[in-house]
Amino acid sequence: MNQRLARAAACAATIAGVVALAVAPAAGQVAGAVPRTSDGRPDLQGNWSFATVTPLERPADLAGKATFTQEEAEEYARRVIDRNDSDRRTPGTAGDVALAYNNFWYDRGTSTVGTRQTSLIVDPKDGRLPALTEEGQRAAGKRAEIRGHNTEGPEERSLAERCLLFNAGPPLLPGPYNNNLQIVQTRDYVVIANEMIHDVRVVPLDGRPHLPSQIRHWLGDPRGRWEGDTLIVESTNFTDKTAVRGTDRNLHLIERFRRVDANTLQYEFTVDDPTAFSKPWTVSLPMARFDEQIYEYACHEANYAMEGMLKAARMADRDSR
Repeated sequence: MNQRLARAAACAATIAGVVALAVAPAAGQVAGAVPRTSDGRPDLQGNWSFATVTPLERPADLAGKATFTQEEAEEYARRVIDRNDSDRRTPGTAGDVALAYNNFWYDRGTSTVGTRQTSLIVDPKDGRLPALTEEGQRAAGKRAEIRGHNTEGPEERSLAERCLLFNAGPPLLPGPYNNNLQIVQTRDYVVIANEMIHDVRVVPLDGRPHLPSQIRHWLGDPRGRWEGDTLIVESTNFTDKTAVRGTDRNLHLIERFRRVDANTLQYEFTVDDPTAFSKPWTVSLPMARFDEQIYEYACHEANYAMEGMLKAARMADRDSR
């Protein structure tokens, strides 16, 4: 659940503040200028929001349309916000219960964050995920099979339900709330701290090699380098537990962070996983600077939902006998 105390007034008020920040110059900076560190690198530090209504894949009714006009973007955002309004419910019904939190707790974003993209995926050009390989299809089938039967234990539930990984990445993809991160930067390291699940990635910039292939991390093994004003983070050595839309342990993830101006951080990533996808795919997602604090996300404490789901599965087992 969203623990953000600073948003107690209302999510809408917060988002309005983020929008205002996105067009205002940072203190001590010329509007549009890119802040730099003492060694001349772009300064990526600060708190950034990647909330957006733009979907990962281009909707079928927008096939062939890569961008909106400004008017179309505003109308699309209005429709998405209206469709996702969790306060539009009938009390006492199963649908009311299934919706869980009311709209106060969500922070999905209110705009396409200035790009007017119709999908976060920019390659392939159709804005859709490429086809899974045969091996990727088999893995997806196994995951679907697990979801289709009564859960034996928490290990069979999703990583999000188990409060282990969510939209924190890598790679970073917007979720229902806590689409925020903090970046801390030195000459030798960049630290990326996500609000969701409060994961922290420490990215070395000293050119060291990746870990041996037999050593696997849930968040991968990141290595960073500068190419001009763009920070490139390459991650390998993933496990087979942290699938991203179907990836597997052979995922090679390339992330790019580029500060566009005082208030905008352009984030792009490329998923290269030849055993899972028929070809690589790339996402482009701008982030907006904001001045609120990043709070601890205490998801797993009193996670009553997991106990409830497992009890329901055992009741279903009993009733099926």
